[in-house]
Amino acid sequence: MRAEMDKIVTLSDGDSTAELQKYLSSLTNDQLVTVITNSALKGKKVGTMIKGIFKGSPPNSTEGSDRRLLVYQHCIPLCESGDLQTEVAADIIGLLMLETHALSGPSLAQLASLFVEAIKVGKMGSGKSLELFPTVLTALSACEALSYGKGELSGEEYKKQLINSLCSSRWDPQCVIHLTTMFRDVPLSSEELRFLVEKVLRMFTKLDLQEIPPLVYQLLLLSAKGCKKQVLDGIISYFKEQDIRQEEEQKHGESLDLEVQSIPQDQLRHVEGTAILHIVFAIRLDHELGREFLKSFKTSYGDLCPFSVALLLSVARIQRYEEQVFDLLKGAIIKSFKDEQLQQGSKFLQDLLPGHNSVAQMILDTVKNSVFGWDHVTQGLVQLGFFLMDSFGPKPGPFGKTTEGSATIARTPAQQACKLGGQVLLQGFKMHEPIRGEILEQVLNRLVTKTASPVNHYLDLFSDIVVSAPMILLESSPKVTETFDHLSYLPLATVQGLLKAVQPLLKVSMCLKDSLILVLRKAMFSSQLDGRKSAVTGFLLLLKNFKVLGSLASSQCSQAVSSSQIQVDVHSRYNSAANEAFCLEILSSLRRCLGQQADVRLMLYEGFYDVLRRNSQLASSVMQTLFSQLKRYYEPEQDLLPPVKLEPCITALGDQVYLQEPLGHLVSCTVHCLLWLQNMRRTAHSNADDSDDDDEEEEGCRSELQTILESVTRRMIKSELEDFELDKSAEFSMGFSVGVKNNIYAVLVMGVYEVLMEYNFIKANYSKSHFEDLMELFNRYHKLSEILKEKLGKGRAPSHKTPRSLLSSGFVSTLLTVLFSSQSREEALSVLRSSGEFVRYAVSVAVQKIQQLEETGHTDGPDGQNTDKTFRFLCDMTSVLMWRYTNIPSVVEDAGKKEKRSSLSHLCLEGLLRIFTTCQQRYPDRMAQLLSTMDILEDDAEPDDDNATEMNFFYIRQFQRALFTQLSGGEDEFNSKEAQLLVSILSVLSRQLKPSSQQFVQMITWIVKICKETSFEDSAFCKGLLSLLFNLHVLYKSPVSLLLELCQDIHSQLGDIDQDVEVEKQSNFAIVNMKTATTAALLVLSQVDRVLDEVDWLIARKKSHTASDKSDSGEATQTAGQQDPVEKAVTLQLGTLLTALNELVQTALLPGTSTITLLRELTRTYSILTTLVKYYIQVCASQHGALPARFEKLVKLSGSHLTPQCYSFITYAQSGEFSGGVADDKKKKKRSEVNTAASAKLLRETKAIPNLIFSIEQYEKYLITLSKKSKVNLMQYMKLSTSRDFRINAATLDAALQEQGDSQETTESQDVEETQEPKQKKRKQ
Repeated sequence: MRAEMDKIVTLSDGDSTAELQKYLSSLTNDQLVTVITNSALKGKKVGTMIKGIFKGSPPNSTEGSDRRLLVYQHCIPLCESGDLQTEVAADIIGLLMLETHALSGPSLAQLASLFVEAIKVGKMGSGKSLELFPTVLTALSACEALSYGKGELSGEEYKKQLINSLCSSRWDPQCVIHLTTMFRDVPLSSEELRFLVEKVLRMFTKLDLQEIPPLVYQLLLLSAKGCKKQVLDGIISYFKEQDIRQEEEQKHGESLDLEVQSIPQDQLRHVEGTAILHIVFAIRLDHELGREFLKSFKTSYGDLCPFSVALLLSVARIQRYEEQVFDLLKGAIIKSFKDEQLQQGSKFLQDLLPGHNSVAQMILDTVKNSVFGWDHVTQGLVQLGFFLMDSFGPKPGPFGKTTEGSATIARTPAQQACKLGGQVLLQGFKMHEPIRGEILEQVLNRLVTKTASPVNHYLDLFSDIVVSAPMILLESSPKVTETFDHLSYLPLATVQGLLKAVQPLLKVSMCLKDSLILVLRKAMFSSQLDGRKSAVTGFLLLLKNFKVLGSLASSQCSQAVSSSQIQVDVHSRYNSAANEAFCLEILSSLRRCLGQQADVRLMLYEGFYDVLRRNSQLASSVMQTLFSQLKRYYEPEQDLLPPVKLEPCITALGDQVYLQEPLGHLVSCTVHCLLWLQNMRRTAHSNADDSDDDDEEEEGCRSELQTILESVTRRMIKSELEDFELDKSAEFSMGFSVGVKNNIYAVLVMGVYEVLMEYNFIKANYSKSHFEDLMELFNRYHKLSEILKEKLGKGRAPSHKTPRSLLSSGFVSTLLTVLFSSQSREEALSVLRSSGEFVRYAVSVAVQKIQQLEETGHTDGPDGQNTDKTFRFLCDMTSVLMWRYTNIPSVVEDAGKKEKRSSLSHLCLEGLLRIFTTCQQRYPDRMAQLLSTMDILEDDAEPDDDNATEMNFFYIRQFQRALFTQLSGGEDEFNSKEAQLLVSILSVLSRQLKPSSQQFVQMITWIVKICKETSFEDSAFCKGLLSLLFNLHVLYKSPVSLLLELCQDIHSQLGDIDQDVEVEKQSNFAIVNMKTATTAALLVLSQVDRVLDEVDWLIARKKSHTASDKSDSGEATQTAGQQDPVEKAVTLQLGTLLTALNELVQTALLPGTSTITLLRELTRTYSILTTLVKYYIQVCASQHGALPARFEKLVKLSGSHLTPQCYSFITYAQSGEFSGGVADDKKKKKRSEVNTAASAKLLRETKAIPNLIFSIEQYEKYLITLSKKSKVNLMQYMKLSTSRDFRINAATLDAALQEQGDSQETTESQDVEETQEPKQKKRKQ
């Protein structure tokens, strides 16, 4: 063999080709094959030898051509066998590639078939020889004609056949990657490419996970030829399926105890991470690919999944796509939340469509998945989190005022999106170390820079971060210290939030604490009032949280934030001693504030009580401070009246008078501290009887304070208003400084009276004589407040609000409980109960406190910030007010008393309404607890779900009964305000019922019954009742049939636009009558708008699905008999709506809001009909199906029942005439009013009318298009419009002609006509 090889090499080196040919002819095929094999295995001179063989085999001779083919047929399997060295195989393939073009057509065809067969049987394992295949195919496609079967095919066609058969056959998973790589070099038509890409994507599932990334890479390279969208969609949907499978396995795996997972989670995540990197790299290089990628998500977010979200976030790192990606995600998130809200608010949509896929959940899943080394995604997550929080965070109110107190629950889509941003950042912070610094820095930067807008959401995030990872935060404490430097320039609310959040860190980090104290000391002397307030806030917070040794541990003192990671003993003896010195030092700083503005002092007085409760060791210092401050305003001479000096409490600047010392608050703070201390000492003394100097000093201070308070009480009762210079003749108008001064005095005196009432009530211990004193105090208070009301009520502006009461919420709760429901100590309590004014005052203060809770989330006075205490207060108030409202019968003998009774019930109801709304907003999950405070059911340990519903329904029944009593009393005894409050309470409570529950159905049945049977002419009550009906009904089923009945009622009540038409009298709902019909019409129209929203949403959804189906494949044809449920529902809804609007459009509505609203809703109805028509045009274009019969009926209905009536209504609205059951003289009066109003509203009206005409014409225009597309004449149902023609009223014309005949003054009548004509025209613009 060696000899033959050498000979071939030698001859090929020589010049004589003939000899070489001759020698080669002498060898048999087998010999030749053996020679090639041996030399290839040894790897010696194989290249030269093959060159020699080619040289000696001229392609134009049959023999040469056959021999060449033989070499190819032998070398290809030889290279695949894996026996050769890599370089040798590469050399051989290289040589073969060079000579391919010389092969004849049939040889190429044979060779190509050889490749295809080898691939089919899976012999292309190593894929080395596949490099040759593209060259063979290219050469093949250049051939003129090849025999195929019995006929002939062009080379191009033959190639197509080959590729087709190759893609249809089974591929060995091992060679998928090689084949994909190979096809990059094959010239393919777009059809072939699509076929190929489909085949490769189908192979994904058969491959091992580890082989996916290289295949993704090859596919992306292949996508340079086209089919970009298909490649990306395929890759994404593969990973989406894997994620779903993996999730299901995890769920079931826990229950089945599967040891082996078919998809290990970490492996899948790493593969996904690599795939994302490949795709992002490809998008960087190929912008067309990037455009395709983003385009596929722009239409609908339904295709998003955790993988594609991660991919989008990675693509966002490419600068040119950053903005697009975040806008796209922002849009998807907000749309997802809006859709969810729409679906939750409508039973009709819930029944029609399956569950909602939440984008928010996908984003949170992406955060969770990014733990597996997806560093390229984390940066995008941080940006997304801040982008959402910045875009959807709370906005500043009018004049840059921030709304106080954040509601705890996110309700609107924007709030939910902002909350999602916070969750993303918090989870990211917990999971990824590298981004922690950046998140922290960005949060703190925003706290410092965004002073104009509310930063509650950043404060919440910061405090969550502190709680979740305090130790990590300590590592970056310089950043926090840096933020402290800006404290005195930040708004007060931000400072309070920030200090509350960092408070757990101060306990473990000395340097943080020191730097904060330095900053606060500087702030104490800030020129800005807010800076000084911040300092007070900070110092009070420190005092509350650094315990001094020996302070009594009270259960309320427990840290608000306790973290398992902070295990530093702050209560050790050394710390406590240091704390004491530290606290006393702070107290001395705070004493300076007592000489500052009223606002600063007020903060101190509000804070001292909490400090004392947390740190009882500081009692003597705090009491001394308060005592010395109080002495300044106390008149020590026992015989002098009044006992307090009001002069020093005010200060004047120029001609302006300001409050300098909030005396009421000072006394209040002193009283609360004193009472608390006495309680503590009493319990302490009963436990132990040791006392030291400190105690004695404090004891002296306490007894002296008691004496002062008793003296003040005694003298305040004796004092007349003249003693304070505040009698009836005093000046109270706010325009003069004297008036301002008197106002301030009045508020201070009233405050002192209130505090003394509370102090005396607690000291009285239910003794009758003390209660009489208390009533004296109240009478003085009441007299002054009446004068204030009277004097300030005279002014035009009802700006005067009663000053906030200084009674503590705990006291109000005790007081009302004993006033209303206490059975013991009747004699003493009768003193208080006998005064209706006092009871009324107590209830109104309670309502005021509840209102403050509702608006800000806390109340004034002690324990006002403590959520548990405030919730307790709400619970007590519920039971007291409920008892008062339900147990005192409404018929009270005395008419005067009855008047008061109704107002007291009214107050109780207002209080209850506010309690329920507050609880729903601020303690949404404790509603059941609130309702179960009344002892109706047996004492269950914890209200479970059914029990909670029962409780809720119990309350609902109570209020239903009350409303029923109101309604059954006849119209004279009907108290509209009370009834409205009852309806509001019912609507708040019914929100707690589950729409699927039996109680909910009972509630609806009851409300429908009430609406059908009540005929009171009270439009405000009607509005409340119908709103409640609609709100419940929409959660029960679609409200269109209800709307239709109401429209019929309104039509029959208000009469027809054509005065000659008699409307048949029908009354489905008695609540609709002459007085309430207009109100009802407006409510019905707002519901119509809501139904149109839903229909519009459904059509848009169907449209986007049709578009995506169309782009995927044209197979989504419907069977003619079966209509799609969504289309069917849309058609039915619109059908019923058209019938309802047909009633309204013929109704003689009063000109003004109702007419314009109706015109707007009609315009919108036609726009949505147009959208539906466009949808069917799209369907016809893609599917060529017949139009559903229902849709044709709808078009017919719109043509016969709505369009003609619309045009009549337009004429009616323009003429401004209206008829109805109104007496003639009233009619004339109204007519003149209307004419003046009509001219003012003409602008608005004229816009509504052309809009309506335009939308009708648009609708008809698209109907013509649809008729052509669907070959169905839909225009046969439409009548031609006359709205734009001149209108000639025959009767008027006859009269004019008659007149003209009588008097021959032609010119005059012509003038009249000339002047009138342009007017007419003008109106029709």
